Amino acid sequence: MKEKVSMTTRRDMLNALLLSGLAGTPRLFADEARPKHILLRSSWQTVNIGDIAHTPGVLRIIERELPDVEVTLWPMKLDNGVDEILRRRFPRLRIATTKQEVTNAFDECDFLLHGSGANFVSERGVRRWKAETAKPYGVYGITLPSDKRSAMQRSNMGNFKETIELLSQASFVFFRDSRSLAFAKESGCSSPIMQFGPDGAFGCDLRNDEAATKFLQANDLQKGKFLCCIPRLRFTPYWVLSSKKRPFDRVRDKRNREMASKDHQVLVEAITQVVQQTDMKILLCPEDQTQMQVGKQHVWDQLPESALERVVWKPTYWLTGEAVVTYIQSAGLFGFEMHSPIMCIGHGVPAIVCRWAEQTTKGYMWEDIGLSDWLFDMDDPNQVARVVPTVLEMAKNPVAAKEKAAKAQARVLDLQAETMQILNEQLDRS
Repeated sequence: MKEKVSMTTRRDMLNALLLSGLAGTPRLFADEARPKHILLRSSWQTVNIGDIAHTPGVLRIIERELPDVEVTLWPMKLDNGVDEILRRRFPRLRIATTKQEVTNAFDECDFLLHGSGANFVSERGVRRWKAETAKPYGVYGITLPSDKRSAMQRSNMGNFKETIELLSQASFVFFRDSRSLAFAKESGCSSPIMQFGPDGAFGCDLRNDEAATKFLQANDLQKGKFLCCIPRLRFTPYWVLSSKKRPFDRVRDKRNREMASKDHQVLVEAITQVVQQTDMKILLCPEDQTQMQVGKQHVWDQLPESALERVVWKPTYWLTGEAVVTYIQSAGLFGFEMHSPIMCIGHGVPAIVCRWAEQTTKGYMWEDIGLSDWLFDMDDPNQVARVVPTVLEMAKNPVAAKEKAAKAQARVLDLQAETMQILNEQLDRS
């Protein structure tokens, strides 16, 4: 009897010791069970469907590659109903817009991810995160403007030396074009991981099938039987949009007026040749709110009357979901913008990019994903001369063009997976 009591007592003591040990570590087990939480700094503006696409693109990549990770969006600008669109597509997404919501997000999130953009768009936001939390951060798919014409792109980043120092302290920096990567290294950026990482908009899968189908049917645009064409001025005239509250820029307006007719002549010629030599139709459409009238004045009004029957001009702006569905239904896209081509390649749709000196180096990402033949410098007459034949080749040989786009899409998908693996490793350390 005495032995039984002794054994029972010994068991009780061991159980008590075990329980006391566990009692001291509930936080440890809770942390292991708690999903990692990212604060995504993104959503720069909604007057451009490409700027809208950055956020859902990165969210989709995270959703696909890191499904257990939670995300809170810290937007710079959400209007035009884009917040509701994001909530419908990503029902688990939290959005921090009020002062208290941002404060809570700073407390709860483990890592800040600065989304894709024309530059280090929210350097101030990253600097604030670093100062208030001392938690890690990374930068996903940006351009680092490098020449005098792009200096204005750095104007919101403050002292460039301080910008490089902040980037150097990031866990990683993915540049959306290799020229930005090279410039960052030349400038002394020393983040432990710096490499090419595709623009987040490649991942955008927003869809508005109802709006797109209605528009396509109304204009007899049949699947695979039309190309999309996007016009653009050298400098986006945001001063014409009251929502932007930008002062009139006399210098840029003068440059736009000087070059508009000359620049768009190649689009006029390409459209004319496609209509004359194939059974394709053309959709003249915008990427931002300033481009509808540009397309009307500098393309539509310049076309021969014989071509107009098979050219559709879209007179109104659209949001990303309607545009994406339309691009997917098309045989390809060509023009002077960047993010519509990005969204096309993200869905395996052929896309030709024409750029000029006033733009940043972002266009060179086409070289990085194997599409050098579809990238043209519009300040080089020899390259300008190749645009129309290349557009015609896309229209006449859609199967080959589709195969080429699919190869670029596959490279992008591989790179997205690689960037998410790196992000996941950083989350594990946080």
